[in-house]
Amino acid sequence: MERRSIFLLCLTVLSIAGFATATAASAPPAGHITGVGGIFFKAKDPKALAAWYRDLLGMPVEVWGGAALRYDAPKHPPALAWNAFPAATKYFAPSTSGLMIDYAVDDMDALLVRLRSKGVTVLKRDDSDPNGRFAWILDPEGNKVELWEPKR
Repeated sequence: MERRSIFLLCLTVLSIAGFATATAASAPPAGHITGVGGIFFKAKDPKALAAWYRDLLGMPVEVWGGAALRYDAPKHPPALAWNAFPAATKYFAPSTSGLMIDYAVDDMDALLVRLRSKGVTVLKRDDSDPNGRFAWILDPEGNKVELWEPKR
């Protein structure tokens, strides 16, 4: 329920006002955040975790160990949702991590077939959300991962 509220708010602003119009009309003065420049987190085995994301989720991991994910990639949504959840939220369960990353995907069905064939359990799937299709999994280190195929 919490995720739907933030996506509805973001998509309403983007679709009703138009992304360029919404950002230009409310542009803050210089010295403000313009977007997310990277996501960095600790891992028990960074190389193994990067390989899992590369091999199972198709993350374009580079030789330096990370990935450059482009906003202007085909079928990628025009904005990134940012939301601080209450400390008592159950939305990240069963993970005990204080962080959950939502990855936009291009083909939910193909990705879930690949994940299941590799033994990954899909915790939940929701194809009824007005913002698109969602699924949730755990990575090998127990972090909950949200997968989102935006509505087209």
